[in-house]
Amino acid sequence: MIPWLTIAIALPAIGAVAVWALARAQAPAADTAQRRRSEAATGGGTDTITEVRPAGPAAVGAENAKRAAFGFSLATLAVVVAMALRFDTGAGGLQFEQTHEWIPRFGVHYAVGVDGIALVLILLSAVLVPLVMLAAWREHDDREDGGAGYFALILALQAMMVGVFAAADVFLFYVFFEAMLIPVYFMIGRYGRGEQRARAAVKFLLYSLVGGLIMLVAVIGVYVVGGTFLWTELAGPGGALAGIETELAVWLFLGFFIAFAIKAPMWPVHTWLPDAAQASRPGTAVLLVGVLDKVGTYGMLRYCLELFPSAVSAFVWPVVALSLVSIVYGAILAIGQSDMMRLIAYTSVSHFGFITLGIFALTEQAQAGAALYMVNHGFATGALFLVVGFLIARRGSAQIADYGGVQKVAPQLAGVFLVAGLAGLALPGLAPFVSEFLVLVGVYAFNPVAAVVAVIGVVLAALYILWMFQRTMTGPTPEKLSGLKDLNLREKWAVGPLLALLIVFGLYPQPLLDAIDPAVERTVQIGTEDASATDGATAEEGGEG
Repeated sequence: MIPWLTIAIALPAIGAVAVWALARAQAPAADTAQRRRSEAATGGGTDTITEVRPAGPAAVGAENAKRAAFGFSLATLAVVVAMALRFDTGAGGLQFEQTHEWIPRFGVHYAVGVDGIALVLILLSAVLVPLVMLAAWREHDDREDGGAGYFALILALQAMMVGVFAAADVFLFYVFFEAMLIPVYFMIGRYGRGEQRARAAVKFLLYSLVGGLIMLVAVIGVYVVGGTFLWTELAGPGGALAGIETELAVWLFLGFFIAFAIKAPMWPVHTWLPDAAQASRPGTAVLLVGVLDKVGTYGMLRYCLELFPSAVSAFVWPVVALSLVSIVYGAILAIGQSDMMRLIAYTSVSHFGFITLGIFALTEQAQAGAALYMVNHGFATGALFLVVGFLIARRGSAQIADYGGVQKVAPQLAGVFLVAGLAGLALPGLAPFVSEFLVLVGVYAFNPVAAVVAVIGVVLAALYILWMFQRTMTGPTPEKLSGLKDLNLREKWAVGPLLALLIVFGLYPQPLLDAIDPAVERTVQIGTEDASATDGATAEEGGEG
């Protein structure tokens, strides 16, 4: 049997090492060229050394390193697509499983496997990575490594993203969950933009570490109670955690949930995201919001609901309330933003509120919509961040006030901006509409009032997206933008596939739903059965009293 998941993890990991080695091999040549230019500029002195774009062999080396990174990302995409074509949508449970002892003394295994939800999220990451590389090809030309180090970090992050979605051992999941912080920290702090990038990177790291340490306590608790880290032996009605006391399950649930809520992020632990997005390069923001944040909502489905079903009923309404606050609060703050990167980040806080609302509504339609929303949000927000990145590359600013009338000088860029924005507000015919509609229908069956409050977020989405488009793309063109260039071929290749996917899955989402539905049915069945049992027990105790 071909170890598809191991190959999908190993390919980008090997690529990261290879690209980093290529980048380091060219560092001496880059340093020499940099120093010589600095000496010439200062009359032979060496007190002032400024960053310059690598020249000669260094530039060639950086280009070769980036080409190698792009090749590894395409190879990973090919492996993931081949695996997806072999996925049996009619079978339940995990597929492509591998289990090997890793640390026998502590019962830790290298165990991987995917259900439909994990599969579509791995596909999402595999699609976004090469597109991000294309979009970021010239972003770091002014650095001594020509951006090769940034591309190596992207590949390292991709290996960990695939690993975290594929992990079927709770401890292995935790390792990937924490390891993702390392490349992201450097992608923001070293390769970000603005004077606040170091502060934003540290804030991201601290928030994530706090959540991770809380989850580590819960992971240890799971092993103490269940006697194993293997997810297949822990989850479900017949799993090792099925008979634990409700009070203990509540505490373990809470340990995982806090970490996932920070990662998602949900209100009120969301404040790291706008800062991180503002200080990030657009490509980093695409992976951060498009994929990494989905680890939080994926974890809620896979671990919170399936490992601790007896605790679910205690958290349904608190999480629903937090989700509704996130939807409305994120949308209102997005309206008031002057920075496009922060605006998109706040829209994502609102969108993640829809996802968590769908998860904890505990209806099949709502959870299917939430899982589909994770994928569609990645495509839509990824396209929006990339287009904003193209604007920043041309104008050097993310401030909305620095733009206006762009559609007159760059109509193709404005058109792409409009389609990506309309996808962000869930226009019918584009992919996010299907997922948002399913969430609202499923939530209405759960509680009509919650659905009505959530609709407020839909109305506000039209306001913040269309107002941003109006202020940047329409009206008179300032003289400083008169020479703004339209999309080039590389940029079209970077954003074009995302627009195509938004249209295809907006018109025909069934392939994604076919993969997602069996996993959702299992999760809903576990959650509703246990919630019913808990409610029944409570009612019986009340009757006896």
